[in-house]
Amino acid sequence: MAAVSLENWEERIRDPKVECMSSDEMAALQSKRLVDVVKRVYDHVDFYHKKMKETGVEPGDIRSIEDINKLPFTTKEDLRANYPFGLLAIPQSDVVRVQGTSGTTGKLTIAPYSQKDVEVWGECVARCLTMAGLTKDDILHVCYGYGLFTGGLGLDFGARALGAMTIPMSAGNTKRQMMVMEDLGATAFACTPSYALYLAESIQEAGLTDRLKIRAGIHGAEPWTEEMRKKIENILHINCFDIYGLCEITGPGVAMDCIHHAGLHVNADHFYPEVLNPATNEACADGETGELVFTTLSKEAMPLLRYRTKDLTSIDHSRCACGRTTPRISKFTGRTDDMKVIRGVNVFPTQVETALLGIGGAVAPHYMMIVDREDNLDVLTVMVEVDESMFSDEIRKLDALRDKIAAILKTALGVSVRVKLVEPKSIQRSEGKAVRVIDNRNL
Repeated sequence: MAAVSLENWEERIRDPKVECMSSDEMAALQSKRLVDVVKRVYDHVDFYHKKMKETGVEPGDIRSIEDINKLPFTTKEDLRANYPFGLLAIPQSDVVRVQGTSGTTGKLTIAPYSQKDVEVWGECVARCLTMAGLTKDDILHVCYGYGLFTGGLGLDFGARALGAMTIPMSAGNTKRQMMVMEDLGATAFACTPSYALYLAESIQEAGLTDRLKIRAGIHGAEPWTEEMRKKIENILHINCFDIYGLCEITGPGVAMDCIHHAGLHVNADHFYPEVLNPATNEACADGETGELVFTTLSKEAMPLLRYRTKDLTSIDHSRCACGRTTPRISKFTGRTDDMKVIRGVNVFPTQVETALLGIGGAVAPHYMMIVDREDNLDVLTVMVEVDESMFSDEIRKLDALRDKIAAILKTALGVSVRVKLVEPKSIQRSEGKAVRVIDNRNL
């Protein structure tokens, strides 16, 4: 199967009227929707009524999108405190489905949807699939999990809105995934990037690469790097796209990158993005990294004002080469809650991934970070898979590789690292969100 290149990739835009709208037109649409949603939550959601009263804000104070900084923030803790339906803005009888977080300790984070919410969600995902070049003639193999987790159903709704055939495989059973991909002629697949890499390696080992019709991969639900994207693309000879969303806002389809991979286009007519300095809550300039905050502009069942995602990114409001004018957010450097402070240094798993993928050769892009505290000092150990042939070499060669990786990671992270070399496939593979960090410090 020949590699798919940018040159022979047809650029498609599902809704040019919205996706290529001028900044003034978009601001007018966002302003109208913000005024409406603020009045609705003030009138129908006790939580927001009380919060706005406490901050001295009334619906009449919000006249345009530029007034958004007058509104209070919403956090995941607020959602948990109002579990399950304390933030409903419509009668519960009008809720047609709920989705939930993929799994945390304690109560789930529940997000209810009206019928219109489901339709908007599907349309947003359809826009994203169109960015990846998909049409109604495509066959989308979905190996995200189905259920409360939004991944599987979100891509399913999007493919349905697009008119494409969906293979709802869900997660797991990699051999069966590969068989169905081949037998049903899937032209695109959707899953987490960590599982996409595992699946790509499995396809390569099985000798199926040239027998599949896959030309695009839709991956999200966890941070990943450009290096990982290129590795998946090089194995399968496809184009991979980064889709973003979160259950609280709607699920996948909030944003996705186009073929130019110059940031993820936000469906800003439905989800207004802010990137704020986490310490001061001031707006970041374009290109400056901060915390992503969303306000839902059209959600009926559970609208959220200024929801703090904890995702770290930057924003770009310039026109993309694809012609879209929607704001673009950069690939995430991590989250404020998976950032680890090790001896005063902020460390993200994506930094480790980038460093390892840059080494190449005998080093595999599978790793595990383990943080311990010894004698009141933080110690970071990184387990790294290496080619099996390395273990038949002289010990001094293994030591040299270990020292090389440790030096590269120290430069990348700014903190010294213990490196433990392990055999291929000894680090557990993930079919959902990859667990990259184990923190034993009990901070």
